[in-house]
Amino acid sequence: MTTQTLRTVAGIINSVETLEGAGFLVRRPFPKSSFSEFDPFLLLDELGPVNLKPGQAKGAPDHPHRGFETVSYVLDGRLEHKDSVGHAGLLNPGDVQWMTAGAGVVHSEMPEAEFTRTGGRLHGIQLWVNLPQQDKMIAPHYQEIPSAQIPVAQTKDGSVTVRVIAGEALGAKAVIETRTPIMYLHFTLQPGASIVQPVPKEYNAFAYVLDGAGLFGTGQERGEDGQMVIFAPDGEEVAIAHALTCQFANPADATQPLDLLLIAGVPLNEPVVRYGPFVMNTEAEILQAIDDYRNGRMGHIYA
Repeated sequence: MTTQTLRTVAGIINSVETLEGAGFLVRRPFPKSSFSEFDPFLLLDELGPVNLKPGQAKGAPDHPHRGFETVSYVLDGRLEHKDSVGHAGLLNPGDVQWMTAGAGVVHSEMPEAEFTRTGGRLHGIQLWVNLPQQDKMIAPHYQEIPSAQIPVAQTKDGSVTVRVIAGEALGAKAVIETRTPIMYLHFTLQPGASIVQPVPKEYNAFAYVLDGAGLFGTGQERGEDGQMVIFAPDGEEVAIAHALTCQFANPADATQPLDLLLIAGVPLNEPVVRYGPFVMNTEAEILQAIDDYRNGRMGHIYA
């Protein structure tokens, strides 16, 4: 008896455009209503890509977080961040910041001053990762990985490249440590290329297309720029192919690489209560978070 190893596609979701922070536009495939099919992930935002004029860049001024992690991945542009525990830094193209908010932090994420002055292309991803109940009130901390330290691997023919932010792919292992088992892979497939990536069956898994078009799962279902492909938990591997491998490919597919994020993780299967930037297990914990923030117990950012 043979067991199925390749996952099927459970659904394809279109992103919704929404305004965040001081008024910048993001594309958001989830959340829409429920968190369960994305557990342990809470939110995915794509900022841009957008070409900004001088002085046009906007960011997210001081705001709090508690009970989860934010993963910021800059593709183009430069972002500055500061927080209430005295941490400050600069994210350049290709850099990743994995911030564990834990018990609570107030931080700001703003375009770097010189980038704001000159303008330019801005493109970034933010993923929210839930923390298990036992870790929700741990001390805040950061893992900041410069682009040059993120492992990169490719197939022998060079047709598929992957940046390994979390987890493992094509023999390369991430340098970031995660609280629970998580995979965060940035794949680029040249026209005609394909890849089969192992993903343990117990992981919830999805792909988000940044650019181009691809064919996903056993049924080779088409997913395009700004769409999220949800995989069913019915196999140990995920199949991804560039859309050019399909006989019905569009002419545009012939030259456009497929750029995507493959994100997967073990579900926590715990209650999720969210109020804005706070994600806890009970309403009482949310009310406590609001009270702590209002009374300055999460600290303040000092210039």
